[in-house]
Amino acid sequence: MASETADGTWLQVLRRLDTGPSGLTEDEARRRLTAAGENTLPQRRTPSWARRCVRGLRDPFTAVLLCLGLVSAAVASWGTAAVILALVAVSCVLRASGEHRADRSMAALRELVAGTATVLRRAGDGEPPRAREVPVAELVPGDVLRLGPGDLVPADVRLLRARGLTVHQAALTGESTPVPKDAVEEPGTAGEDPFAQPHLCFQGSAVASGSASAVVLATGVRTRLAAAHGPPARREPGAFDRSVHGISWVLIRFMLLTPPLVLMAGAALRGRGLETLPFAVAVAVGLTPEMLPVIVTTCLARGAALLARAHGVIVTRLPALHDLGAVDVLCVDKTGTLTQDRPVVERSLDAAGRDDPEALHWAAVAAWWTLQLAELPAPDALDEALLEAAGSVGEEYDGVDAAPFDPERRLATAVLRGSLGRHIHVVKGAVEAVLDRCALEPGERERLLSLAAREADTGLRLLAVATTDLPHARTHSRGGTPIACADRPGGTRTGGPADARGLTFRGLVTFRDTLTPTATEALRALTASGITVKVLTGDHPSTAARVCRELGLELGDVRVAGEGFAEAARDGRTGAVLDSRTESARGRRAPAAGTTPAGDGLGRTTVVARCTPEDKARVVAALRAAGHTVGFLGDGVNDVPALRAADVGIAPRSAVDVARESADVVLADKDLTAIGHAVTAGRHASGNIASYLRVTLSSNLGNVIAMLAAGLLLPFLPMLPAQVLVQNLCFDAAQLAFAHDRPDAAALRRPAVLRPRSFLRFITGFGLLNAVADLATFAVLGLALDGAGDAVRDQSLFHAAWFTENLLTQALVMLLLRSGRRLAEGRGPGPVGRAATGLAVVGLLLPPSPLGAPLGMTPLPAAYYALLAAVLGLYALALTAARARLGRRLSRR
Repeated sequence: MASETADGTWLQVLRRLDTGPSGLTEDEARRRLTAAGENTLPQRRTPSWARRCVRGLRDPFTAVLLCLGLVSAAVASWGTAAVILALVAVSCVLRASGEHRADRSMAALRELVAGTATVLRRAGDGEPPRAREVPVAELVPGDVLRLGPGDLVPADVRLLRARGLTVHQAALTGESTPVPKDAVEEPGTAGEDPFAQPHLCFQGSAVASGSASAVVLATGVRTRLAAAHGPPARREPGAFDRSVHGISWVLIRFMLLTPPLVLMAGAALRGRGLETLPFAVAVAVGLTPEMLPVIVTTCLARGAALLARAHGVIVTRLPALHDLGAVDVLCVDKTGTLTQDRPVVERSLDAAGRDDPEALHWAAVAAWWTLQLAELPAPDALDEALLEAAGSVGEEYDGVDAAPFDPERRLATAVLRGSLGRHIHVVKGAVEAVLDRCALEPGERERLLSLAAREADTGLRLLAVATTDLPHARTHSRGGTPIACADRPGGTRTGGPADARGLTFRGLVTFRDTLTPTATEALRALTASGITVKVLTGDHPSTAARVCRELGLELGDVRVAGEGFAEAARDGRTGAVLDSRTESARGRRAPAAGTTPAGDGLGRTTVVARCTPEDKARVVAALRAAGHTVGFLGDGVNDVPALRAADVGIAPRSAVDVARESADVVLADKDLTAIGHAVTAGRHASGNIASYLRVTLSSNLGNVIAMLAAGLLLPFLPMLPAQVLVQNLCFDAAQLAFAHDRPDAAALRRPAVLRPRSFLRFITGFGLLNAVADLATFAVLGLALDGAGDAVRDQSLFHAAWFTENLLTQALVMLLLRSGRRLAEGRGPGPVGRAATGLAVVGLLLPPSPLGAPLGMTPLPAAYYALLAAVLGLYALALTAARARLGRRLSRR
């Protein structure tokens, strides 16, 4: 690893890498590139079309359909076999094409982030070095880089020289504030966190301010970023997979039981043996929602395509779109999601804690002249906030010298020309560091520290400001750093501006984070749609709590991640507090570590602060274990474990490669509004899938029960295999409309979850109701055909009557059990309404048409239609009443 190569002084590191401060020669760089390989992250292998299609067969219903198709072919039921195998092929191709489109979009995103780096290279030995831009992929160990503000660190490096260098490591560690770095001679110990060592920078971080030169230690697969990019662990099934698999296996068991029952009943009661095998297979096929793979894939692929076109959201794993619709907990980071990582001035306070603009004035003056005199390429974030808040300041003074912010002293100083022969030193920085240089009365330091602590507890960042008036100083340079020397009474001499003592404390300037403009409205919309937002951040808990309050997010407990939670998560005690330091946002002390409060311990928690990457993954895993469907939004290497642990991992396009590759959904921007659009699309698709399952399973179950009963009561098959096949084809074709339906508003206002037990209760109840309607057909036939002969034994008439009744009841079920627009809304029929009408027309016209005779059906007497209308009317009333009762029960929950 880079930290091991970096042991020792920078000269020792250069010798170990066989390079020097002037960099490599071009020939040596080419040799090392051949030996070490390109500086690129390992790419995920794209599966072939054949592998994608075969992978689609792992869906349980698809696998069962394939088996039924092969069985149909084995019993010479070629029409049934052809239709089933065609449905399997269409489903696999649709899923493979959707994943292929997502992979192409991800490849295009990778092209957008390719960049260059500034390196020192020599044409040959003895030649002077020249700075040149080379592609990041061509960097090799031993290259000497130049880094400036805004540069991405393209490899793991050891600093050789640094001036005011701070880097953003949020992509690696989750820290929102820039981390100071310096080319120290004495590196940290081997056991120290490498990200905390000041002389090391890692690929994936970015320069916030300052400049530096550095030597490349590791590239490509040997970087720490590549280590995090390693092969992902096999992820657990998501909410969609768990729900569908739970329903699937119950139905599969029933389907596998149905053919033997039909065969045994036919042999025992009617003396029919293997001749009933095609009918038994047709009954099993009739129970199967054979269009489920096609409907699911079409709904999800259509939703994913609309999201990509309208909102730039890429769904890399199609089932993740359904999981988005089921999400009831969304975990986000604070920085970049809720805030813009751009501080603004909140207040300017005097030493007594009263509002006073003087502290802001002097801090802004110091920021102005530091920018002018210290040769910084750009102000840091706090200086920008000071200059924006104070307006036009600084030019009324003459600047003499400046010392930029020093991470070790935690101070910045500007020297201004004062009255004749004197200079004004303005010092700003960390509260403790500034107070150490102030002339204070006994007890005053403790009082000011207490004042600063109270402000910090409200979630504000603080900057202390102090000034002093010193005699004229002679400014000179020592080692490239401006130094101002001043004569003091008694012949003593002070150092430069950074060494001024005996300061007068002017006050405090407080800063708050700038909120993302769309965050408030997006959070309100997510909360209204039944999603609980939890903030997992590496920041101070008070800072995160303040942001939540300003955004209007209902604030529960604020907890601090730590070992207490790690142990609780390992033990499965998800309700345990995260750390003994935890305090409630309302000021209560949280329970001691190891205790389990009532209910879901994380359910009341809004903020988990001081999170490590492992803490974020544990929080996500604990929420999933508590029964929640969890989405996680992250963009850094530190977010990868949580992205992989969540039901739905979400990353913006600007995320590091490893985060994008780990995500199921990629956003155009890190914006909660885009997540709201994706959730709506997921619920839209989920509502249509649920409608299809409710309609087809309840209808199919009722038909199968009626067929089994009729098979026991009748001396002939209740329906010929060819008639079952045509009926299924008509019903399946009509159900394709569900992929284009529009769910009602109620279905979009809550997470769309398929709960297997309640779902099976639903289809059992409505299936039995459908079976009653089917069996009532027998009575109708008896009344309509009374006196016309032994009508029940007239196979053609019976088959035609039941065929018509089945298609009409299925059309009614499509209209009344879907989650789409209700007829009472007065809108157009929509795709499902039109498909149901077409299905009813086929049911009425096919038996008397020329196609009826080849299928073994004859025209029905007129009296039958009147009685059938009465039966269907009663069936529609029963369906409506049952659904209304179910709706009232759900609303009470």
